[in-house]
Order: sequence, then C-alpha cells, then structure tokens
Amino acid sequence: MNTTSPICLSQYFERVGYQGTAENTLEVLHALTRAHTQSIPFENLDVFLKRPIHLETETLFNKLVLARRGGYCFEQNGLFLQVLLQLGFKAHPLAARIRLRVTDRSEIPARTHLFIGVELDGQQWLTDVGVGGYSLTQALLWQENLEQETPHDHRRLVREDGRWFHQVWVDGRWLDIYEFQGEEMPASDQKVANWYTSTYPESSFAKQVMAARALPDGGRLSLLDGEFKHRHPDGHVMAHHVPPDQLKHVLLEQFSIRWPEASKVGNQKA
Repeated sequence: MNTTSPICLSQYFERVGYQGTAENTLEVLHALTRAHTQSIPFENLDVFLKRPIHLETETLFNKLVLARRGGYCFEQNGLFLQVLLQLGFKAHPLAARIRLRVTDRSEIPARTHLFIGVELDGQQWLTDVGVGGYSLTQALLWQENLEQETPHDHRRLVREDGRWFHQVWVDGRWLDIYEFQGEEMPASDQKVANWYTSTYPESSFAKQVMAARALPDGGRLSLLDGEFKHRHPDGHVMAHHVPPDQLKHVLLEQFSIRWPEASKVGNQKA
C-alpha cells in the first residue's frame, strides 16, 4: 500500500460503511459501488453557491470523506477512481455525454460526464457513483444488449452507429442516461469539463440545488428544483415541494448534508 497517498482507505471504508476485504475482486467492486452511492450523497451545493470545485485527490478526500459532504460526477468518480487504483484495480476514467435532458439522439450534448472503466479477469466493467439519482449500485458488464439487474434497478448498454448508450428501465421504458464511445478522460479534459459545468451560467448545476442518495432497501431519494422525491423499490414515487425555509432541514434529514457554512476541514468548507 502506498503510505504517501492522500487517501486513507480505512477512513474511506468507515465513511461508506464498508466492512469487507481490501481486495481487487468483482465482489469488492460491486460492494464498494453500492456502499459509496448509499453513503456519500450526490450534491451540488458548492456549484450553486458559486464556489470553485477542485479535483486534487487530497481535496476530494477532505471534502467527501473527512468533511462528510457529497459532490457531483468529477468529485464522486474522481475519488472513487483513486480508491479503486489504491486497491489494485485496473481502472481508468471515461468520458460521457449526459442525455437525461437531451432525448433526441440526433442532438449531441457536451462531453461533461466522468465515469469509470474497470478491467477485471479479462472482462470490461463500468461503474459510476456520480450520476445523481441514477448512480449505479453495482458495476455493469460492458456487453451489448445484456439486461443487468442491480440492487436498485435494471440496466443495459446498447449500441447505435458506434455510440454506446447506458440505459435504465424506469416507468415502463428504457431511458438513456448517457452516451459514450469508450475514450478515456484524462485529467486535463476533466479540468476543462469541470470548469465549464461548474461556472457556465446556464449550467443546470448552477441554477438549482440537487441531491440524491440510494437507500439500502432499493429505494432512492432525490431533490431537484425544490421537489423532494422518494422512489420506493416497487417504483412508486412519493413527492412534495420543499419550501425554501425547509431546504437545509431536508438536506440534513434526508441526505446527511450540512449546509456548507456549518464547519471547515482544513481550507475546505464543509
């Protein structure tokens, strides 16, 4: 183990409630994907409050682990990638284009999403703990048209004209989450995409508070544009509007997120 790494695995394991072995196996990959998504919430408070998002590993560890905050894709998958690498996985960052708001496949959204590819025992797997209410709770085998059941939903990867589409079965139909071609997303590209996503005035992350977390029972919680939703394992959704004066309470009660002014870890507000 690299003792100079800014990641302390025991502290990370405590943060996500993982009590298994520290090995680079498929079982561990699945277990950590689920534990991470259930414990470290997806959230965009720093972007919403116009605070810079830094992607250095130490900063990500301080924010998501020590300060017990959450983050969005570049933070979540940036940290998770480093955890997997430290465990000995052959993991690499991959680039994608989010399609949740761009359903027409003839339109090409910006390539502003980071997820993770893992090579294990001669097979290729995908994992993603940073796509909000659709974050994975189990790694997916990178295989075309294979329907895969995860602890929280059904997924598949389909291909069209050389483009891969990651889909989820929701409300009786297959929904495109994002498209990708398998190209890596080096740190330089992550830095540019992160800057654009977190500072562009028309970015959805800059205009509304977002939060999401997977529940151990197979349900999911989400907060978007003032609406709180609880999707139960059977697909039933309960939703209600959150008044502005209740926002901080809902974030703390449902997502374990304290509003950033609450405390500090080093120079990182938590």
